[in-house]
Amino acid sequence: MQAEQNELITRIGPGTACGALLRQYWQPVALLAEFDAALDPRMALRPLKAVRVLGQEFILFRDDLGRWGLLDRDCPHRGADLAYARHEGDGVRCPFHGWKFDATGRCLETPAEPVGSKLCDRVQQTSYPVLERGGVLFGWFGPVGKAPPFPGFDCFNAPDTHVFAFKGLWHCNWLQAFEVGLDPAHTSFLHRFLNDASLDDIGSNAGGKQFRSASIGRFGGEQWPMTRVMREFHRPDISFDKRPWGLQITTLRPMTPDLTHVRITQGIFPCTFVIPLSATLTITQMHVPVDDTHTYWYSFFTSFAEPVDKAAMREQRARFISLPDYLPKAGRQNHWGYDPEEQRSSTFLGMGEDDINVHDQWAVESMGPIQDRTREHLGTSDKVIMANRRMLLAAIDAVRAGQVAPGIADPALAGAMTGPDTVDGIAPAGTWGTWWQAQVQARRQATPWADPVQPETSAPAAPQGA
Repeated sequence: MQAEQNELITRIGPGTACGALLRQYWQPVALLAEFDAALDPRMALRPLKAVRVLGQEFILFRDDLGRWGLLDRDCPHRGADLAYARHEGDGVRCPFHGWKFDATGRCLETPAEPVGSKLCDRVQQTSYPVLERGGVLFGWFGPVGKAPPFPGFDCFNAPDTHVFAFKGLWHCNWLQAFEVGLDPAHTSFLHRFLNDASLDDIGSNAGGKQFRSASIGRFGGEQWPMTRVMREFHRPDISFDKRPWGLQITTLRPMTPDLTHVRITQGIFPCTFVIPLSATLTITQMHVPVDDTHTYWYSFFTSFAEPVDKAAMREQRARFISLPDYLPKAGRQNHWGYDPEEQRSSTFLGMGEDDINVHDQWAVESMGPIQDRTREHLGTSDKVIMANRRMLLAAIDAVRAGQVAPGIADPALAGAMTGPDTVDGIAPAGTWGTWWQAQVQARRQATPWADPVQPETSAPAAPQGA
């Protein structure tokens, strides 16, 4: 890749071409749990926090009526920092001169002005729409009045009892953070366990132990954990199909002439992937740029079976991510927990077995704050990465030309934004295409809240990129 292209697709601040594209999509700004006083006692006194998204500074607060306010952080009077504003129930007041604003940014008071002054009527702090979905607060930073309908994906349609949201900060550019989840080949190496744990010991909400869960189906009469499949069959046949939301990725690992391992994942343009965690749990992970060199990942764990145990899932993840600021405990400062003895005896990477998220963190942070793609040597197994980059470049050009951004930003495609489905299982080699569809159908029919099988995945499509 040319250096100019790498600059184009990684810089996201105001006035940049990629930033203009990303502002055509709803972006996560905070977890709803960040305003839970039981988790962060500061919120009992003052439900307000500073947030940084797409290289811009904002404040996010909830008033006494439950309304959300997402405002520019600098006071429109003389630029003082509203992150230190007084929260007064019906709005926030700048401590510098007492100017007060409600959740819509409307100026309520300018108390230092003369009696009868109309200045307040002429002041409007810039505000941004906020939506709550799946335990996450989303902001709209695009053109006023142009926000597209919110996508009807499973993680947003599931009842609160069946979805758990969490997040963490990575010290790297948004695109390298996203690309690690699009890559089907890395799981056979980065997340390789040299020994297999008993499947009886893996709970449905186990923190970070995704590849300890069993794949659907049997091989040689027994169930296999995903990690064993990934370890023993590490040359996958990768293909992808275009979908309204982006790319549907098919990864086949032939096991015998009669059986193949099938893994269906989804790339939701521009910064989200959906992967199977187990037979009844999926992960939808979004990657929101804080700025050019920091990224928050937001994960939605969606259950198609029993309700999730949110307290247990939060506790498991809090071992590795410090709350209430959601900062990883591992990082470059402590070599991401690297242990050479572990690398020899139990894991391919040597950075722990209980939280594979740190494996991905090492991969993307070790590339540097912004990966230099001019030094890459891509192979056949990188075909999905290359396809996504082509989509990204084309989308930037489209928005530059005044066209509608693709995927979930296009209101004309809103009706197709459902699902999308994933699977991980051992299937008959000749009929894997219909086999995985049957698995999806059975899972949805057994789920009280789920919609029927999605029309985009009702029949196997001719793969691309093979």
